[in-house]
Amino acid sequence: MPAFLVRRLAGLIATLLGATVVVFVVLEILPGDPALVMLGVTADDATLAALRTEMGLDRPAVVRYLDWVAGLVTGDLGTSQTYGVPVAGLVGERIAVSLPLALIALTLAAALGIPLGVVAAANHGRPADAAVIGAAQIGVAMPNFWLAILLILLFAVELRWVPAGGFAGWEAGAGEALRSLALPAVALALPQAAILARVTRAAVLDQFGHDHIRTARAKGLSRTAALIGHAVPNALIPVVTILGLQFSFLIAGTIIIENVFYLPGLGRLVVQAIAQRDLIVLKTLVVLLAGAVVVVSFLVDLAYAGLDPRVRLAAAAPGGAA
Repeated sequence: MPAFLVRRLAGLIATLLGATVVVFVVLEILPGDPALVMLGVTADDATLAALRTEMGLDRPAVVRYLDWVAGLVTGDLGTSQTYGVPVAGLVGERIAVSLPLALIALTLAAALGIPLGVVAAANHGRPADAAVIGAAQIGVAMPNFWLAILLILLFAVELRWVPAGGFAGWEAGAGEALRSLALPAVALALPQAAILARVTRAAVLDQFGHDHIRTARAKGLSRTAALIGHAVPNALIPVVTILGLQFSFLIAGTIIIENVFYLPGLGRLVVQAIAQRDLIVLKTLVVLLAGAVVVVSFLVDLAYAGLDPRVRLAAAAPGGAA
């Protein structure tokens, strides 16, 4: 296990450093003066010079990169040119919306998709299986922004159970805040639940063809008992991979949903930073979102090792590369 962990940690650090290099280089090779891009062509020379100094554009690129990475490590992310506040505080305020939203959506997707996938596999070839497959196909094909609009029309406009948009804030109480996140979470969760249902169904059906399931059945275990006791636990390995990818998507891919529901999250901040040409905020957000994806992938690898001892053994073996 230590060898496995060291290799994964080394890969995590290398990937994060690679992400910072890519983001920095892309912004460096963009045509034009970054200060002029941020302030616009109407800015006077003194203001442009002050911003160039603030951004360190008068220093070598290598020095600016090292200072930026050091700031990322220490939490000093710079100051937003648009909002005039530290980027770290700005990100902290917005992640208090995006992270709970992603966690709620992932929980809903898992609570709905995994049981439906198991039910479909247990009733393979029967009407229940066909119904789950049909619903999953619709869910995969349905854009989440279109689903969000339908949910707003039904639950916010017609039934008036929840607000159509905006965020009440955690200071208004957990109940009000969760009501504000209810429709966005459902809009994000349903398409992901459809994917989970299909993956779970395929993984469980694949387990029924393995020797350990046939042996369990030959010893007198019922189909249901073999399903719950043997097939489902072993089928969780590919499901965990999909869950990790989905959480990464929900963290980094909520831009459309947050704008549909007017939520002050990271996704909306990305759009605002692009519209307002706030490159300081934008490059930090891109790295943080990429880092979230890398960290979640690392945690998925650890979950893999916990669920499947063969992964740990392969990594511990001489020359092993799990």
